[in-house]
Amino acid sequence: MHEIEPFYNWRHMYTSEEDERSPFYGRVYSEFEFSQTIYNYYIHPQWDDFGSRTLYMKVLMADYDEHYVVIELFGEWNDAIENDIMNLKREVTDKFFEFGITKFILIAENVLNFHSGDKDYYEEWYEEVSDAGGWVVILNMPEQTQHDFKKAKLNRYLELMEIDNWRTYKPFHLFGLIDQKISSRLD
Repeated sequence: MHEIEPFYNWRHMYTSEEDERSPFYGRVYSEFEFSQTIYNYYIHPQWDDFGSRTLYMKVLMADYDEHYVVIELFGEWNDAIENDIMNLKREVTDKFFEFGITKFILIAENVLNFHSGDKDYYEEWYEEVSDAGGWVVILNMPEQTQHDFKKAKLNRYLELMEIDNWRTYKPFHLFGLIDQKISSRLD
C-alpha cells in the first residue's frame, strides 16, 4: 500500500498545499517518512488526512473560475464506523463550497471497500450543490465497492461514472467531459 501514491502529473498546475483556499494549505510532506497507516499498513506520505482513520485523499485540482475540484481518494470508505462522509463534507467539501466550488469529481479507483451508514450528509451535499447548479461525481469506483454504494441507494445523490483513461486528460478537459455527460443526462 505504501507504493500507491496520488496522481502527480497535474502538480505543475495546482498543489493544494500552496492554495490559500484549500483545507490543506501550508501542509508539508515528506517523501521518505511514512507515518500514516490504514489498518497497520503504511501509506505514501503524500496522501492527506482529513479526519478518517481508513480513508485518505489528495486534492488534484481546484479551479475557482470554473467552480470544480478533483479529489483522489484512497483506502476504505467507512460511514458505519468512521462517518467518513461527515468528515469529507465538513472538513473538505464545505470549505471549497464556501469559495464557490459546486462541482466535485471524486476519483475512487483506490477505494477498495465501502460501508454505508446514515444518508443525511449525502442528501445535504446533494441539495446544496444542486441548488447551486452543481453536482458530485464518483469516478471509477471498483465494481465491488459500487455494489455496496448502490445497495445503500447513495447513487441517488452522487453520480457514479467510468472514464478509463482519466489520467490522459488535462484537468479542464476531464471536467468538461464529465460536465457534458451530466448535462446530457439531465436533458
